[in-house]
Amino acid sequence: MERFKNGLRVQVLVVKALMIRELTTRFGRENIGFLWVMVEPLLFAGLVGVVWTIMKGPESHGIGVVAFVASGYIPLTFLRHSFNKSVSIFVANSALLYHRQIKILDFIFVRVLVEAIGAMMAYVFIGIVLGYFGMFPMPADVGSLVAGWGIYILFVLSVCTVLAPLSEVSETVEKLIPVSVYVAIPFSGTFNMAAWLSPEARSYLMWSPLVSGMELMRYGLFGSAVEPYYDVPAALGVSACFLVVGLVLCRRVRRILVIG
Repeated sequence: MERFKNGLRVQVLVVKALMIRELTTRFGRENIGFLWVMVEPLLFAGLVGVVWTIMKGPESHGIGVVAFVASGYIPLTFLRHSFNKSVSIFVANSALLYHRQIKILDFIFVRVLVEAIGAMMAYVFIGIVLGYFGMFPMPADVGSLVAGWGIYILFVLSVCTVLAPLSEVSETVEKLIPVSVYVAIPFSGTFNMAAWLSPEARSYLMWSPLVSGMELMRYGLFGSAVEPYYDVPAALGVSACFLVVGLVLCRRVRRILVIG
């Protein structure tokens, strides 16, 4: 037990050090630094919310359009940034592998964690600002909101463990990763609720952990104003499959990097 505690303490210190290095490398020490992680989702969510309000009016299906778009678009920007930042992540940090305390998965975990923290900060900030103007509701069920974020982040992390090693061994995969973000949009639940779809289409989307996570987030935010559909066991099962494949690929890539 004592050995486990010491190992966990070392791993926490490693993640903390890598996060500081990641933030310093990407944003420097000047201007607003880390807050840039939060600014971009805010800008995109705000602009898309304005466009949707012009197209559809202030309400659709009984809920505010701006709140609906903002609550979906910020998690989507988290997904996009995490997928893109997983490209060539090992080569850029390979020199650090000489420190035996640093594992190859730490690089992926840290980058996804930085993006997740930035996205959740943007989510809270835009909720406070829009809520002040009566355009964003108080969360009806914080537990469901947090659980939805957890499922969403877990799936993004598991996919990144697959994309990161594949981008190291294939230039084609590296080029296709940005495209994969746009392919994922129809299966993300960002711009619609599952209840608005036909039962047949909904049954297929229930295999997407992104949809289950988003439905839980929306239920946590809007409460009984929406009818959520989610499948937590399927979401966790699909994420676990990606994670297992990703761990195998990461192990093989580490051997290539060490030999190289």
